[in-house]
Amino acid sequence: MALFRFASDPPKRPLVQTQNLSLRPPVAEDYAAWSLLRIESRAFLTPWEPVWHEDDLTRNSFRLRVKRAAREMAADEAYSLFVTETATGQLLGGLTLGLVRRGVAQACTLGYWMGQRHAGKGHMTEAVRGALQFAFADLALHRVEAACLPNNLPSRRLLERVGFRQEGLARAYLRINGAWEDHLLFAALASDRLPGAG
Repeated sequence: MALFRFASDPPKRPLVQTQNLSLRPPVAEDYAAWSLLRIESRAFLTPWEPVWHEDDLTRNSFRLRVKRAAREMAADEAYSLFVTETATGQLLGGLTLGLVRRGVAQACTLGYWMGQRHAGKGHMTEAVRGALQFAFADLALHRVEAACLPNNLPSRRLLERVGFRQEGLARAYLRINGAWEDHLLFAALASDRLPGAG
């Protein structure tokens, strides 16, 4: 059980605050910044993501995405957050703690994306560290899992840098860019001594 619930609308304040970043739920007013960042980063993101549907970048699709994110957060099923620069409010990317499993598992799955012009600057490393602290301290989870394509070296390095340990290979794990792709599986535990934590 999460330590808090959201009635209907997600909070306007960040759920996670790091030294330079704010991680907060998306709101309808984010559409212009989000669609621009996704459009300009499309070629950069395509090799690592599922195929984008024809209407993915429409205002209506974004509105539904925001509603789904709020509903999943209220149900303690997933926490979809935008990664923003605290000083400017600029949208940098997104991060999700999804597929929350309670009971004997107390686990979730981490996913993330970064806009091309913001990549390689340490933002996602900082965001993931903050998300792990939120998952373990605020959500009282025991385990956070992540997966990445074997050839996605920046993502592998990020996961290792923040303390995830590689646990195996899942064959044809996710359908990425139209093809079923093998993924390396990683996990971090609440009991792990994570580098850079706290």
